[in-house]
Amino acid sequence: QVPLVESGGGLVQAGGSLGLSCAGSERTFSTWTMGWFRQAPGKEREFVAAIGWKGGSTVYRDSVKGRFTISRDDHNHTVYLQMNSLKPEDTAVYYCAADDWPIATMKAPEDYDYWGQGTQVTVSS
Repeated sequence: QVPLVESGGGLVQAGGSLGLSCAGSERTFSTWTMGWFRQAPGKEREFVAAIGWKGGSTVYRDSVKGRFTISRDDHNHTVYLQMNSLKPEDTAVYYCAADDWPIATMKAPEDYDYWGQGTQVTVSS
């Protein structure tokens, strides 16, 4: 198992900002892609963003482009998701995941190898 631990969720008003962090291990931060997914009540888990090895590639779902930024600090084995201009429809449990592939592409959840426990993000209107 590769432990991934998310933090930084919470409650924010629409238009506000939140930053999520995901602490991994040296293994996941060697050549792996790190991704963020989210799952709202009654909905399937969906891709949000991913960042490849050494930050050389990033990809976002259309609905968060220009508002969310994914980044990684390989020295500290941490990946971040900065979320700005939040909307009520961004409300979900956000999950960090690791993919044993160095290039970030938009993949399905089943293509990722390891997952964190999730952190709740709630955006009030």
